[in-house]
Amino acid sequence: MEVIRLKGGKPLKGEVTVGGAKNAALPIFAATLLTDEPCVLENVPDLSDIRSMAEIIRYLGAEVEKTGAHSYRIHAKKIGTRAPYELVRKMRASICLLGPIVARMRKAEISYPGGCVIGPRPIDLHIKGLKKLNCDVREQGGYIHVDASRIQGDELFLGGRQGSTVTGTENILMAAVLTPGVTVIDSAACEPEVEDLCNMLVKMGAKIEGIGSHRLVIEGVKKLNGVTHSVIPDRIEAGTYLIAAIMTKGDITVHGARARDLTAFIDKLEEAGQPVQIEGENTLRIRATHSSLRPVDIITLPHPGFPTDLQAQMCALMAQTPGLSIITERVYPNRFMHVPELQRMGADIAIEGPSAIIKGDRRLSGAPVMASDLRASAALILAGLAADTGETWVQRIYHLDRGYETLDKKFQILGADIERLDASAMPKELQGEE
Repeated sequence: MEVIRLKGGKPLKGEVTVGGAKNAALPIFAATLLTDEPCVLENVPDLSDIRSMAEIIRYLGAEVEKTGAHSYRIHAKKIGTRAPYELVRKMRASICLLGPIVARMRKAEISYPGGCVIGPRPIDLHIKGLKKLNCDVREQGGYIHVDASRIQGDELFLGGRQGSTVTGTENILMAAVLTPGVTVIDSAACEPEVEDLCNMLVKMGAKIEGIGSHRLVIEGVKKLNGVTHSVIPDRIEAGTYLIAAIMTKGDITVHGARARDLTAFIDKLEEAGQPVQIEGENTLRIRATHSSLRPVDIITLPHPGFPTDLQAQMCALMAQTPGLSIITERVYPNRFMHVPELQRMGADIAIEGPSAIIKGDRRLSGAPVMASDLRASAALILAGLAADTGETWVQRIYHLDRGYETLDKKFQILGADIERLDASAMPKELQGEE
């Protein structure tokens, strides 16, 4: 086990480059199962979730070769139809294998993915979509059994209680590209990661209209070819660095940050008095101006709304901001497990239903904290970087490694006093129960 120790109070300055987007790379890995020809994937982040996905598709029969620090060659000449619990339980995103296996093999047997600490993430819309495509779907013994021998294109609606489903859209999209007839997905998710998957599928020979919109029209083809594809940059990692610049009163230039993927986020930073400089197509810069920092109200929504994956980081920022801010979580209403840990560091935050009420302008101080999930890990590190007294020790950083590649080293380059240590280095009186 490892921990991160950091000491705040230093303005972060310099340049940093974000890696490939985990949430784009995972379904793209799954999409390589749609063809019996080799696929080359580039700009793939080196993360534990990616390694887990590689392990699963290797189990299914694909040849998986890591050809570089951020590149893979995958050849799924022959694949199986069963993804077992012992592999699928490690990562919820493995459910996106369902669509490709159904499309390629006309049957599938996949374990339900494991639970999620940020709240229920049901797959009922995935199943609804497959049934609309004339698949026979049974749920038995913790597995989803699909008979797609009579699969046929149709029109379907994928909206749910929290809006469009991202992995559900990806699953039905991948099932539809090899399905006879025309499939229309209404209320499709239009996140940049879904768009990236669509662009890769088109390069493989798929026929998809409406890319980037809430209505996708897919005309099934008989076969897809291999492809070379570069994963889009990670917009959430980019947003995390921009927030770090503000919280530490620094000046950070972020390369690989596409402004068009972060419009709602940039809008809120500017509303908070922190203008974002757009320097070219893929570069953003923040020069923090704390004298003009203002509170904001935020509601997380599916894209193009404010991203839920930046909610925890914004909680940390608003804890420093004079005035009263309200952050309402509409995507995962239970996603506030970072709040008690931020409170340990001095934040004044109260939870009222799906909203965090934040009384800002608080001085944060270092403390031992426990990460509960991926984005909570980032929020606690940001708070530690902004703390003007004491040391912060972040435990359970395996959550961080699911979605941020070498975040600690990148912060070191920007001037942060941060290091990754073995858990035994942490003072025993500060250690919590694992």
